[in-house]
Amino acid sequence: MKVKIKSFDVAMEVKQSGVELQINSPDGSDHHGDCFVTMTGLVWCKGRTKKRNGVKISWGQLMQICDSKESLKAALKACREN
Repeated sequence: MKVKIKSFDVAMEVKQSGVELQINSPDGSDHHGDCFVTMTGLVWCKGRTKKRNGVKISWGQLMQICDSKESLKAALKACREN
């Protein structure tokens, strides 16, 4: 994937407005979506979805998912089944 920072509204700490990452295909031809990193967690916006309509995940939820390789595999498996 090609990842670009679209806006960089950060001092030393990530603030409420956070950092917006643009996610494109490796060759840059397809826009997959945007990921907002904020002090409360992440917001995934597939395609051209607006931030307010994105999928939110708290840092605690992300830590639970990424706590072990097994929990990450289980989460990814659940995503593929949907």
